[in-house]
Amino acid sequence: MKAPFSDYLSEIAPGLKILVDTLGERYDYVSALSTDSAGFMARVSQHSKEVRGKTMTTERGTVVRVRKDGLYSEYAFDEFDPARAHEEAERAAALLEHQIAVLKACGTGIYETDILEDEPLELFVEMETGSLPEDTDFHSLISGLTKVSDTAAAADEAMIDCVITAQSTHISKLFLTKNRDLRQSYVYSEASVVAVAGKDGRNEMSYTGISGRCGPEIFDGLAEKADSAVRAVKDRLLADRVTPGEYDIIASPDVTGLIAHEAFGHGVEMDMFVKGRAMGADYIGKRVGSDLVTMHEGARCAENVTSYAFDDEGTLAGDVTEIERGILKTGICDALAASRLHVKPTGNGKRENFEHKVYTRMTNTLFDSGDSTLEDMIAQVEYGYLLDGSESGMEDPKHWGIQCMVERGYEIRDGKLTGKVVSPVCMTGYVPDLLGSISMVSRDREVFGNGGCGKGHKEWVKVADGGPYLKARARLG
Repeated sequence: MKAPFSDYLSEIAPGLKILVDTLGERYDYVSALSTDSAGFMARVSQHSKEVRGKTMTTERGTVVRVRKDGLYSEYAFDEFDPARAHEEAERAAALLEHQIAVLKACGTGIYETDILEDEPLELFVEMETGSLPEDTDFHSLISGLTKVSDTAAAADEAMIDCVITAQSTHISKLFLTKNRDLRQSYVYSEASVVAVAGKDGRNEMSYTGISGRCGPEIFDGLAEKADSAVRAVKDRLLADRVTPGEYDIIASPDVTGLIAHEAFGHGVEMDMFVKGRAMGADYIGKRVGSDLVTMHEGARCAENVTSYAFDDEGTLAGDVTEIERGILKTGICDALAASRLHVKPTGNGKRENFEHKVYTRMTNTLFDSGDSTLEDMIAQVEYGYLLDGSESGMEDPKHWGIQCMVERGYEIRDGKLTGKVVSPVCMTGYVPDLLGSISMVSRDREVFGNGGCGKGHKEWVKVADGGPYLKARARLG
């Protein structure tokens, strides 16, 4: 079925068009982005059950962007009466003019920014979904999640709890300018399973998830994910600590995604180039990885939680080849950063919600597949680890350091898995060294879209990442 476009946005669209045209008499660029997103979050464990009508991306509101004298300003509101569009335009103009006056009174320097392109375009996209979050039978959902949690909790005497969180959001967005009318509607869903176990005074947990640009029907696959989480947490209970050092490693697809996100995530967001805060700006056209490394970024390069038709600035979704055979080709950028850098925007302008400003943000960040198999890779490792289960990561875009926290490392000796497990594992290094050491890439590829990504300590948005198995050399501790 098609995810239907919001009736609310359809109703206010004519009034918003009047508002845009009215403001257009005072400003040389005007856009309006209206969002109407509804969804739910359900959580069950051995101790509680709850349903909430809110997710990371549920919202209803509008943000207006205008340009005057080289300066862009914005005004956001959550309620809009189409019958009072002219009055709302006057109110918006008064507040926008006040913003500009305050900046000038404070002596703030104006960063002259060109007028954004406004080529005529109409787009109406309702993406496919199996079901809608607003049609969900919550009694049946909680019953199904509880069954999965109970089965996992009873799977082993060491199990303490199995916490399952499932959420689904139906997003509708309307973007208007003088010449553009863009409308999109899609559903994304995700769920996580956290297995908690204890033995001999030691407690551990393991996390796995499922995600997609689809409806709540995806939750039917949670039983398999719970089985995987139980196996993983039992491995952690028996794990030793890794001896710090440099090893041959094989990254599983979720760890590959973590590397992709941290190594070439914020570091090639080009609004960071404008501010001089990313080393990636100095490496365009230069080698940053081995010939086996090709990486894509964009809402069109995969289908997952952040695969939209256009971004929050009305730029159509893209598929950017960031790295091609080891050479850094380009970064990604929002429209304003693109204007200041004199490049084309890539469709990566995203807001946390209508009350927050646009930043350059990741969508799907993926390593391309190669021609090896996991068995081939393991056979080539004399001594090292197969890393599985991503936890968290950090990067330093200014100096290109990377730190990835991984749940488990499975020991490999003489081309065979020994059965020994180490946990947790911290992988660190200098990005070009890590990517330059990649010597094998598998044929398969997976994409993961659970959770979100912040810019600094805030500005949370949905992202997805992934790739194939990678064989490389890394420092573990």
